[in-house]
Amino acid sequence: MSEHPLAPRVMSPEEAAARAALRHLVDAYGHGIDRRDWDLLRTLYHDDAVDDHTPYYCGSASGYIDWLPGMMANWRATMHTAFTQLLVLDGDRAEGEVTARAWHLTLDGTRQFVAWGRYADHYERRQGIWRFARRSFILDHAEDLPANIGDDFGSEGVGTGRVGADDPVYSRLGLFGG
Repeated sequence: MSEHPLAPRVMSPEEAAARAALRHLVDAYGHGIDRRDWDLLRTLYHDDAVDDHTPYYCGSASGYIDWLPGMMANWRATMHTAFTQLLVLDGDRAEGEVTARAWHLTLDGTRQFVAWGRYADHYERRQGIWRFARRSFILDHAEDLPANIGDDFGSEGVGTGRVGADDPVYSRLGLFGG
């Protein structure tokens, strides 16, 4: 009887390193989207990669990144969060299901759109580096909610998130190189 590909097993150091690299890739994607760091996003995909965010976009990853600025201009702020990541590795190829939440705040700050879903990812390691070969989003649930605007609970002076290189993370984490 063959073992289920998702069943727990003893990992080699090489497999553990590959899994850590793939988690970094997924986390860097969320950072790149939320900070509007298009240059970073381009490094996460192979040149021949595909991104599928149907019905909004499906095609080359390069075309997806070219499309993003216009789409993201509709949102004052976003936060893409990856939760769990299940991976199956096969040499220099891997597949993964990543559960995710994508929060969006409208430009006028009055509405929140929250997409709950999963990414079905195909990864490839080429020249020793793991990148997306194909990324597709599966929507499980969506919420359209009012944004509660009110008391800031004494947060005056706290650094607030911004898109791009003006985000406080870049001044507070110099190695991030914003």
